[in-house]
Amino acid sequence: MLTLTEVETLARAAHEGRTDKAGRPYAEHLQAVAEGVRSRGGDPDQIAAAWLHDAVEDDALSETWLREAALSGRTKDIVRALTKRSGEPPEEYAGRVLATPGALLVKESDLAHNADPARLAVLDEPTRARLTEKYARMRALLGLTGRHS
Repeated sequence: MLTLTEVETLARAAHEGRTDKAGRPYAEHLQAVAEGVRSRGGDPDQIAAAWLHDAVEDDALSETWLREAALSGRTKDIVRALTKRSGEPPEEYAGRVLATPGALLVKESDLAHNADPARLAVLDEPTRARLTEKYARMRALLGLTGRHS
């Protein structure tokens, strides 16, 4: 099995050269989500999934790689649950996250970092408004509206 350090190294390499919407290195987002999962009491499977949560969706790593990787079945299930599919309604995505043990904590950490006011502040107003609404809607679909992230 891959160690968390190996998973982090793989995730950083897979996203090398990518930036987020604010122009920051994408690995900063992965690290923040992983640290958020750890601080919320997440276990090693969830922390590994946090490092990899966007890898398949962003074509940084393939589904074949994920299937064959030396990761726990639970980590793979969480990554698959968090991988949005083209044209998928948000309700369907949220349902899959809720139905997958361990995935909600990772998604909560992802949303918390995505919706961080400091990250959003550097975006133009239309983008900031669109993303704020998108993240709030997903939090509501996941039942996270009453929880503090």
